[in-house]
Amino acid sequence: MAAKVSSGNNKVFQADDVHISFEDQQKINRFAKHNARMDDLKMELDMKKNDLKSVEEALDEIELFDEDEEIPFLFGEVFLTHKLTKTQELLAEVKEQTLKEIAAIEVKANEIKAEMNELKSHLYQRFGSNISLESED
Repeated sequence: MAAKVSSGNNKVFQADDVHISFEDQQKINRFAKHNARMDDLKMELDMKKNDLKSVEEALDEIELFDEDEEIPFLFGEVFLTHKLTKTQELLAEVKEQTLKEIAAIEVKANEIKAEMNELKSHLYQRFGSNISLESED
């Protein structure tokens, strides 16, 4: 009796005469769910890092402006104009918030990665070479 079990993202193993318990299937499913979530977090992290880079570039660029010059600042869907000092303060706040968001994403990713490592360890111990949980990156 041969069985194919998928853990998502094309992670498939062939099991010859290997009993796959409900608990094992739950762990495989949880691993697949975490794997998909990690992909989402990686994309979100890349976007936040791009946002951070944009804010840092804006901060560098506006240093060359005159103190009295009005600088447009996008707030939601509206541009507001502020003097240089106020715009620098607003950009610094955005930078700080973006750094906090990046840190939160990294913490969440590390938590998920730790659980994935536990699941991977258990599943490899249980199924050996009959299962493949390695990323195709």
